[in-house]
Amino acid sequence: MDTDADRSAGSRQVAPWAQHDTGGMPVPRVRCVGAIVTDGAGRLLLVKRGHEPEAGRWSLPGGRVNPGESDWQALVREVREETGLWVEPGRLVGAVERPAPDGAVFDIQDYAASVSGGRLAAGDDAADVRWVHPRDLDQLTLTSGLAGTLTSWGVLG
Repeated sequence: MDTDADRSAGSRQVAPWAQHDTGGMPVPRVRCVGAIVTDGAGRLLLVKRGHEPEAGRWSLPGGRVNPGESDWQALVREVREETGLWVEPGRLVGAVERPAPDGAVFDIQDYAASVSGGRLAAGDDAADVRWVHPRDLDQLTLTSGLAGTLTSWGVLG
């Protein structure tokens, strides 16, 4: 169970499937970033995933960190590609692990970010993009664990 101190410093949630012994074999890890972007009305920026994993579900904008890229560089690039918006990255809010293809693990670092320009439009691998008020999240099919994670980090109220 995480504490207020864990959340304020950015906390990591390890999925139950990732806690089992792998017999000493290293599990391939894929570094990823996600952007927690809110507007002046308290709405959260979400993208509808256009590709697997979890195609058709709503999630935070983000994706893989390319070799030689910093987390912040990847965050700015991914948000721009998926939403048409430019962002300024902020503090690390938390980290999660999710299953990736072929037994790998997505190691996702979620950062606060603020919009600095651009025009909202779905692009790249996003099927749709929109601002969503937290009270309306239950009307969307979210990616696995997203609502619980954001709630535990204090993002949803």
